[in-house]
Amino acid sequence: MNSIFLILILVPIIEIYLLIKIGSQIGAISTIFLIITTAVVGVYYAKYEGINTLRSGFSQISRKETPVYEVISGAAIAFAALLLIFPGFLTDLLGFLLIFPITRKLMFKTLNKKIKKQTKQNNDFIEGDYEDIEDENDRKI
Repeated sequence: MNSIFLILILVPIIEIYLLIKIGSQIGAISTIFLIITTAVVGVYYAKYEGINTLRSGFSQISRKETPVYEVISGAAIAFAALLLIFPGFLTDLLGFLLIFPITRKLMFKTLNKKIKKQTKQNNDFIEGDYEDIEDENDRKI
């Protein structure tokens, strides 16, 4: 089964389950208030972290360095803000984990290790040289 399809099915089911469980413990109004509060606080913190990432990226560009981490971090912050806007506790948790710089770096390191391990296993490439041969038929006027 495709993992994206599985995520699209499981995440809403888990969100509904958590909303019902937490709502039954703290009440419906408190649950709604908590969801709205996490969305507002999360989006403002995402804005703050995004501005810090932009500053860091521009300072690296001024030093003539490539801001690779800042570009990836900016995309992760944008995705985290999107997760925080969606109502639910699981998406809020994932969004906050992506927004905080410490957990974001840990996630990037883990993902980088997996990608490097996968590329070491997939060395199915062929090296070769080529020569461009010009033909009279290629020079059409």
